[in-house]
Amino acid sequence: MTLGLNHLAPDFEADTTQGRIRFHEWVGGSWCVLFSHPKDFTPVCTTELGYMAKIKPEFDKRNVKIIGLSVDPVDKHAGWANDIEETQGHAPNYPIIGDSDLKVAKLYDMLPTSAAGDASNRTATDNQTVRNVFVIGPDKKIRLILVYPMTTGRNFDELLRVIDSLQLTAKHKVATPVNWKQGEDVIIAGSVSDDEAKKQYPQGWKAPRPYIRIVPQPL
Repeated sequence: MTLGLNHLAPDFEADTTQGRIRFHEWVGGSWCVLFSHPKDFTPVCTTELGYMAKIKPEFDKRNVKIIGLSVDPVDKHAGWANDIEETQGHAPNYPIIGDSDLKVAKLYDMLPTSAAGDASNRTATDNQTVRNVFVIGPDKKIRLILVYPMTTGRNFDELLRVIDSLQLTAKHKVATPVNWKQGEDVIIAGSVSDDEAKKQYPQGWKAPRPYIRIVPQPL
């Protein structure tokens, strides 16, 4: 079955640069970002892994765990980490999964189940669909899926913005408008009737149209 939003994120056991994990157990009660890479020592991914290490404190503030994946064995990740630190200024400070048997990539629909062969004999082009970002909630359900081509670096500042929205809207019955940032006005969710909204927002709301009910961001 193809994975989609609100589907349960598949559980798995795997070796990582920080030891063997069972994924759901490792996530625990946190949010999680799982971001994947088609091959070690690829240029765009090198910049991404370094930048993610740099801004990891921002994910920590939001109770979000980070975990990478590359379709190569863990022992190759160590050499790549050295390159990342030397060229980007920050070494990965989060675990990176070794997926040389392609198990996790297949489990998360990034490669077809028919994909086979030794990872060392597969090129980045063979694995080019392994360029995903999954945001997973504390309930282990998938809240966001992003898929990027190999030639376009991912925007992890945007990922932080999205996580702010996901966490806010999980807590309150609101939605966030285009380009919303933390602290800006939000929209009362369509599932909330006007009568319910009056109880939650006795101060009222701005409504340029009846279906667009704008209120300050709830705390």
